[in-house]
Amino acid sequence: MIRVFPDSDALARGAADHIASLAASAVENRNRCRLVLSGGETPRRAYTMLASPEFAERVDWRRIEVFWGDERCVPPDDARSNYRMARETLLDRLPIPAVNIHRIRGEAAPAVAAEEYERLVRGVALDLVLLGLGPDGHTASLFPGQAAVRESAAWVRAEYVSALGTWRVTLTPPAINSARAVSFLVSGAEKAATLEQVLEGSRAPDRLPARAIHPSSGHVTWLVDAAAASRLRHRVGTEA
Repeated sequence: MIRVFPDSDALARGAADHIASLAASAVENRNRCRLVLSGGETPRRAYTMLASPEFAERVDWRRIEVFWGDERCVPPDDARSNYRMARETLLDRLPIPAVNIHRIRGEAAPAVAAEEYERLVRGVALDLVLLGLGPDGHTASLFPGQAAVRESAAWVRAEYVSALGTWRVTLTPPAINSARAVSFLVSGAEKAATLEQVLEGSRAPDRLPARAIHPSSGHVTWLVDAAAASRLRHRVGTEA
């Protein structure tokens, strides 16, 4: 499903509504929701909106468990940390029990952090995985040409991303594709060509890692703004 919003503000609001609805439904049906967060500016805006009373009051946050799709190998108080961004915009503003927040230990050695997170998430029934999309087609920390894109067994990998000169820890396609639902949040004209290739081009995950995401449940939602959707031939109508 592709949902197109007129601008980035409407996208943030639509994403908050989408997350709140799926989380509330999971709690109602299964008494919990296991939510996997993404880093990035578009999710940041969505989390800020989600933490506002309009949306936060729709969810029993005591029954939400929080995970991360990827993390930079930095301490949790580093400005680059995905955990820190989520904590400042969302987690500190909601009554989620500390025991329900499962961060990737970016301050640990990359291999150690990946092994720890593998033990934590392996086999966990993930309800909703949130993802972004980079201009190069990467999602989570699955980058073009990296081994993690082709992983078929492990749920978590540590990878040195040579293009960025940095280590990352990331969920792999088997983990993401096990989720009941996956939602991509994409904004900006600079993503338009990539989004077109991912949604309407040939399947080439080595070149466009987002193409490796196809959950067995089939529940994938693309939440995008009009600028990002501008090159799609089969786009749906823009939402208010």
